[in-house]
Amino acid sequence: MDDISLSLLFGILFLLIILSAFFSSSETSMMALNRYRLRHLVNDNHRAAILVSNLLKHPDRLIGLILLGNNLVNILAAAIATVIAIRLMGDAGIIVATILLTFVILIFAEVAPKTLAAMNPEKIAFPAAYILTPLAKILRPGVWIINKLANSLLKVLRHDPVAKNNASLTSEELRIAVHEAGNLIPIRHQRMLISILDLEHITVEDIMVPRNEIAGIDLNDTLTDIIEALSHCQHTRLPIFRDNIDAVVGMLHVRHVSRVLANKDEFSIENLEKITVVPYFVPLGTPLHTQLFNFQRQKKRIGLVVDEYGIVQGLVTLEDILEEIVGEFTTDLQSYDQDIHPQEDGTYMIDGSTMIRDINRQLNWQLPTDGPKTLNGLILEQLERVPESGTSLRIDNIAMEITQATDNAVRMVKITALPEADTE
Repeated sequence: MDDISLSLLFGILFLLIILSAFFSSSETSMMALNRYRLRHLVNDNHRAAILVSNLLKHPDRLIGLILLGNNLVNILAAAIATVIAIRLMGDAGIIVATILLTFVILIFAEVAPKTLAAMNPEKIAFPAAYILTPLAKILRPGVWIINKLANSLLKVLRHDPVAKNNASLTSEELRIAVHEAGNLIPIRHQRMLISILDLEHITVEDIMVPRNEIAGIDLNDTLTDIIEALSHCQHTRLPIFRDNIDAVVGMLHVRHVSRVLANKDEFSIENLEKITVVPYFVPLGTPLHTQLFNFQRQKKRIGLVVDEYGIVQGLVTLEDILEEIVGEFTTDLQSYDQDIHPQEDGTYMIDGSTMIRDINRQLNWQLPTDGPKTLNGLILEQLERVPESGTSLRIDNIAMEITQATDNAVRMVKITALPEADTE
């Protein structure tokens, strides 16, 4: 009879350790679930996900339920283990039972189950929800008492247990979430999402066409020169000005030019001005996400960037901002940036007026962008003078040699990307 009772006690002890492992893994898996995926599954009417979501609506009750069950099971297991040890070894068995049961519970009912649950939260949490949901109804009175006492203690410590955590994700946290999405989001889509987040850190100054590169029509030119410029224009919209871009008259859409060019004998400056629209100005330093919204609200696609004195510094278009999100609209390097010329020896000949962001994006380099915006500006900042042709310098692992320079600017640079380990 004693042998049967002892076997029964071992069986009960084994069952209690399994139950302890169940409660431990349930707690970890519930807390480790991806909340966004859980919401998605709930929207798809996933039964287990709905049960888990209902349990997580009251985390204090869920934790109280799991801890109540876990502690009841562990305490009962300790009592039965003590009885077994006393029967086998007498009073000395109490110490042996305590040591052995501690290791058994730690390994088989705590560490291993929780590690497994953290690695596979859905596989543990979803089946557990079918057990915890009815158990929550059965043990509700005990859980209510425990939570009431625990919440009262939290209030004494000036913590409101009822207050919900409504903290939203910051842009940096969202950036990390996108990176960690792995295969759930295609690489190209990840880059687009990251680019959207980067819009608030990039200003129109970073992507604008510099003032000296703006193509436009000077109304003070001869009619022949104006007609020639309009006939061979490669842009859809052009600023119209007198003498210089600061005296801008309006913006001209090239599709309207055919009307004034239909009869070149009757072409006049007055007729050209009639088809222009009022120019749209963009303050220097405007973040791209703000400017994208402004373009949409103002129904504009192009704007002249001006500084605090109203001096035109550049030109920005809606297409420029969209390219920051989706990338260039062509994969041919030379077709969309004539200022970067790959050489047969692996080097690049780059115009000094090229934007650093364009170089980094197209060549996958990491030249600094927190200072000057152009390659010429970066070189002048590094050398603190206008260099002569033949001058060489290095920024990180990028070696540069000035091949053409004037008295006031660097015109052409030969650039080589060195291996990271090369320090020569």
